[in-house]
Amino acid sequence: MNDLRIDPAFEKNKITSFIKTTLKEQGFKKVVLGMSGGIDSATTFRLLKEAIEPANILIAHLYYFESKLEDFKSSLQKANIPNENIYELPIKNAVGELRKTLNIPEEDRLRLGNVMARIRMIILYDLAKKNDALVLGTEDKSEFYLGYFTRFGDEASDIEPIRHLYKTQVYQLAKYLGVPKEIVNRKSSPDLWPGHTAEKELGFSYEEADIVLYLYFEQENNLSEIISKGFPNAKKIIDWTCKNSFKHHLPYVIK
Repeated sequence: MNDLRIDPAFEKNKITSFIKTTLKEQGFKKVVLGMSGGIDSATTFRLLKEAIEPANILIAHLYYFESKLEDFKSSLQKANIPNENIYELPIKNAVGELRKTLNIPEEDRLRLGNVMARIRMIILYDLAKKNDALVLGTEDKSEFYLGYFTRFGDEASDIEPIRHLYKTQVYQLAKYLGVPKEIVNRKSSPDLWPGHTAEKELGFSYEEADIVLYLYFEQENNLSEIISKGFPNAKKIIDWTCKNSFKHHLPYVIK
């Protein structure tokens, strides 16, 4: 884990500076952030509030099962986010109508999950257009390498401030920034079905995945070398990246 330790203070300054510079260069003042109640969006919010004025931050909590706004509402209030900038919107009816229109079986969790992710992005971009804002993404490097995202859904954004950090590094930064313990201790989940957690779906922990991904992509170790270092799930992890690698090259075009 030593290779994945970060300097949280340095990262905080680098990321907040990146947000400020990007907004200035692109001619925007406002940002829309989708907050799920998870570690990535909570950490991103903590960074965002250090970078721009509260009046320029728009928060959207787009829930399917039940609202988790109470989990982080006090954080929004302490940051002086205006009430009119907080959107608590259920997406269940919209998803249900599309499910019926597209004839998606109840048991087809992946298709239904993709619809949820894409409906959320429709709402975020509509809020951005309405308020002359940019959409701030919350994707981390682990999700990016694994392809653990919905194309044109939770991956769609205008700014990605934490994509250079692995999931375990996001946790390090979250603790430094004072993200509430109940969020830090909660298992990462896209909340696409009851009891859904990322690690349960993936079949391995982020602690192991991050080191394997680091060794494979950044240290250029081959699979057998990584397995020999004591990572039994290395093949499963790299298989995830291989099967989803096409997501990083879309759309395919004539050159």
